[in-house]
Amino acid sequence: MFKKFTNGCVRVVNRWLPDPFLFAVILSIVVYIGAMIATKQGPITILASWGNASGFWSLLAFSMQMALVLVLGSAMASAKVCKKALGAIASMAHNNMQAIVITTFVSVICCWLNWGFGLIAGTLLAKEIARRVRTVDYPLLIASAYSGFVVWHAGLSGSIPLDLVAGKTFGDVTYQAATSQTIFHPMNLIMCAIILVAMPFINYAMHPDKTHTITVDPSLLEDEKERTYTVDTPAEKMEHSKILWAILVIAGFVYIVYYFVKGGSLGLNIVNFIFLFLGILLHGNLRKYVDAIGDAAGGAAGVLLQFPFYAGIMGMMVATNADGVSLASVISNFFVSISSRATFPMLSFLAAGIVNFFVPSGGGQWAVQGPIMMPAGRLQGVSDGMTAMAVAWGDQWTNMIQPFWALPALGVAGLSARDIMGYLVIVLLFTGIVACGGFLLWPLF
Repeated sequence: MFKKFTNGCVRVVNRWLPDPFLFAVILSIVVYIGAMIATKQGPITILASWGNASGFWSLLAFSMQMALVLVLGSAMASAKVCKKALGAIASMAHNNMQAIVITTFVSVICCWLNWGFGLIAGTLLAKEIARRVRTVDYPLLIASAYSGFVVWHAGLSGSIPLDLVAGKTFGDVTYQAATSQTIFHPMNLIMCAIILVAMPFINYAMHPDKTHTITVDPSLLEDEKERTYTVDTPAEKMEHSKILWAILVIAGFVYIVYYFVKGGSLGLNIVNFIFLFLGILLHGNLRKYVDAIGDAAGGAAGVLLQFPFYAGIMGMMVATNADGVSLASVISNFFVSISSRATFPMLSFLAAGIVNFFVPSGGGQWAVQGPIMMPAGRLQGVSDGMTAMAVAWGDQWTNMIQPFWALPALGVAGLSARDIMGYLVIVLLFTGIVACGGFLLWPLF
């Protein structure tokens, strides 16, 4: 029965989900119409919110960061040493069950530790496992690698709970919560633990039978022949210079140590910085690393094309009229209006899940919903930490069926969104049940 339902989801998604770029275009049209209805603003006003610097071009820095996550992570993984390390973990998988369970388990842990690292590490591991377990369903394996992303905002790199540590001001009120009330709250840890233990086996339960299994072409997973280089001219000698390589590596790692000694947090910039210099170190040669970056850069095409459109969607979602009403605030206020003290955290989670579908960015989600949910939570007598984590969980929840965050993983895996989204619908349903139950029980702890 479970596999029939899963197969149905996969068939529906394969038939109806368009290319992620067309999905972004359709979503833009839907939000454009919805914003005009919700705010009663004219078509040109909403169009201006879509195309201006606060809309279409507001994620340029973030788009570059995400492109670098993909390119630097892939380039690092192409080094011989990294391949051996991934191979050592992948060698524990000898059959389909072990392949899915290990991939999911490692991905959940990595994403909880740091979302930028986990987003790419799980996919790289999945590719290495697919190289060894040739009978595993490749789309499900990549979906399992991405499924770990469903806990990122409940983990150590969650932007909303970390923002509350020093205090976040909305209007004239400052909201604050220690990590013991958010990331390390017993209920948050219990929900993450349930997902860590149960989701690997739920993912495996979706594995299709032999007739419907889609395996990857072995030629796509074979290691490329190592390039040979001639080192004759002065220019070529400089490109392969161990002295220049050593100077750059030492400078990079001295800064990394300095950054953390000074109390720096593990954000996306420092993750990319670590990926960059680890890649240079592991390749052992600047020329080889330049070529590895060139090989990896093609996978970033989806990020570069689609992220500006999602920035435009975010711009329309938060476009306000003279009364301060936006489409995002209409959605959030509806859930606030039907909630009680007992149901407010759960309904905040569901509201955040809906808003995240249109504003798929943790920082953007917080900017949109924080000013609405945090004051409403206090009026209901709900703690700041609980309200914030409800928004955080909703933000990560619908990432499972929103192609925005899947693009880097899909670029590495060489798949399209429709290949994995059918399986991720099941992950969405499972984690939604865990989160709804968790937020109903949270006040008991």
